[in-house]
Amino acid sequence: MLPAEQLVALQAPPPVPAVSFTLRLGQALHRYGTPAHRLEEQMRLVSQRLGLEARFFSTPTSIFASFGPPEALQTCLIRVEPGEMDLGRLASLDALADSVIRGELSPEEGADRVEALLAEPPRYGSAMLLLCWALTAVGGARLFGGGAREMGVAALISLLIGGLGLWTRRQPSTVWVLEPVAAILSSALAVVAASLVGPLSVQIVTLAGLIVLLPGLSLTVALNELATRNLISGTSRLTGAALVFLELGFGVALGTRLTEWFPLPAKLGPVPALPGWTEPLALVAMLFGVSVLFRARPRDWGWIAVAGTLAYEGSRLGAQVLGTQLGAFVGALTVGLVANLLSRVRNRPAVITLVPAIMLLVPGSIGFRSMESLLARDVLAGVDTAFSMLMVAVALVAGLLFANALVQPRKVL
Repeated sequence: MLPAEQLVALQAPPPVPAVSFTLRLGQALHRYGTPAHRLEEQMRLVSQRLGLEARFFSTPTSIFASFGPPEALQTCLIRVEPGEMDLGRLASLDALADSVIRGELSPEEGADRVEALLAEPPRYGSAMLLLCWALTAVGGARLFGGGAREMGVAALISLLIGGLGLWTRRQPSTVWVLEPVAAILSSALAVVAASLVGPLSVQIVTLAGLIVLLPGLSLTVALNELATRNLISGTSRLTGAALVFLELGFGVALGTRLTEWFPLPAKLGPVPALPGWTEPLALVAMLFGVSVLFRARPRDWGWIAVAGTLAYEGSRLGAQVLGTQLGAFVGALTVGLVANLLSRVRNRPAVITLVPAIMLLVPGSIGFRSMESLLARDVLAGVDTAFSMLMVAVALVAGLLFANALVQPRKVL
């Protein structure tokens, strides 16, 4: 019998092209916002179809991959930065993985296609992105109960913050201060507008101006990862979401100090109600804005609108009958079922319609109000609001898990 050292030496190394394609695919999926449980499953499926024995472990900042049998592992560590959600490229990567699995492309060609996909210019230009920042803020202000003044001021603030966001992407040293600076600008400009333009709800304007930066989606993804026992990734993402809430809360507290120089009206009456037909328009504007900001392809906009409308209406009806938390569960269950059904019919990843639609339900605004209360030393209100935020997030995760159990998605993504 040969010694163990010689047995290890006789093990055939895994094929380099298949390993290269699997690693490049995983890195690209991570870059465009794929959660840990979906990323690991997709890499496992691809490596299995390519005849590789492999194991994967993903966190928000790294990917560990091991190839070969346990006694002869070849392990690599890929350091990655959390990227922005890009639904169009995720769909292209999913189609590319299918082509390699079916043998239509070789692993070498697949790896080259991944690199070419990463090198493509952004789907939408700066002007389109800025417009969608403003549309998302307008829709958010209306859905939060704001009037025409709140919608207009929120749009201007969001345009400014969107421009700041585009600028920080070109300045790596400033990207980490976007959230606190944006919160300072949003709250300060809301106070100035309330003092100079006329009575308006400062809270609605501040919240709508920051709506794109609220980490409600990150919080929901973190709890989903924890629920699927990806504990390290879920805990890391949850900590990151909490840090963003703290940065936004700090910025808002600093910006509202301007009330000392720009006093608010002594008494703010109720926000004038807008006609009922403005609500569906606001919903469409918000869904369109979110779809573009998440780089969805134009061919998917209609399906996103259908899924988002059903999610919103399901959540609202559920809240009226069952309460806020169970209403979020109904909305998430509805959009999960719709996304999975569309995935099976269209043979496309469910994430394409799921993510923009679920953005209407995530509890980012509740978490923001919790931070506001805590910074104002209203501890009881802050803790109560934070607990409500967690319950809504848990309800969303439960709804999505139930939807996956009832209708199995055809795709991993």
